[in-house]
Amino acid sequence: MPDLSDLPASAYVGLQLVLILVAAIAAFLALRTAIRLGIAHVLTRGETEDDDGAVAPVDLERRVRTLGSLAEKLGGGLIAVIAGLMLLELFGIDIGPALAGLGVAGIAVGFGAQTLVRDWLAGIFVVVENQYNEGDVVRIAGVEGTVEDFSLRRTTLRDLDGTVHTVPNGQIIVASNMTRLWARVNLDISVGYDTDVDRATNLINRVGEELHADPEWGPRLLEAPSVVRVSALADSAMTLKVLGQVQAAQQWAVAGELRKRILAAFARDGIEIPFPRRVIVNRSDAAAQEAGAADEEGGAGD
Repeated sequence: MPDLSDLPASAYVGLQLVLILVAAIAAFLALRTAIRLGIAHVLTRGETEDDDGAVAPVDLERRVRTLGSLAEKLGGGLIAVIAGLMLLELFGIDIGPALAGLGVAGIAVGFGAQTLVRDWLAGIFVVVENQYNEGDVVRIAGVEGTVEDFSLRRTTLRDLDGTVHTVPNGQIIVASNMTRLWARVNLDISVGYDTDVDRATNLINRVGEELHADPEWGPRLLEAPSVVRVSALADSAMTLKVLGQVQAAQQWAVAGELRKRILAAFARDGIEIPFPRRVIVNRSDAAAQEAGAADEEGGAGD
């Protein structure tokens, strides 16, 4: 075996440089593989969220993808820092004063970066408490959209218009997740006061059962939508509350299809969806009519 000490100094340094880079790349690849396998195993065996004690496959996939991406970023950054320090030491740069300087600078920056620290702490709680993951539809900091990217500092959302919103995690006070395990169709259907409530209720329930039995739409529903109560008595209509449990993220599509079918069923059975009516009085015409009536009364008196 050749003695590496016999190599020229430049060749020896170059060889060490290559070894450090190769080791860093290998460590990152091994870390990425271990993270993906480990997170999938832990979440499959240890996390229980629904009534049956099992996590929905979609939620599990989102959770693994979010945690895996975050862990890869943190682990990759740590490996890069260690490799950088080893390279500095290889080229004869004393890293002791550099580390001490970084510590002092870190303290100074810490006092001026309280907002950044708050964002990181909030991001940690989002991950630990599993508030949302990539692919979930959420409402945070007054913004609603699909989570496209997540880091400890910020969450990136894309709304229905395609606009991308970047929300610092420290600004998240309440996180509303609209795609966790299951969702609910929540519709208000108005009918006129001259409508038989029982007849309208039976018709809506039948439409919900037909939707649940439909081969295309049935898999998206966990139960048939149905009328649960008369929820309001408005000026010109009664409001029937329709609820139904569906698969996560399917509530919008199912609600749209249910509205379309209820509208067609109402048209077939002659049930009217009322609309406000207004009576418009023309003041000039009303004044002319009053004047004419007064003249007639005066003529009759003569």
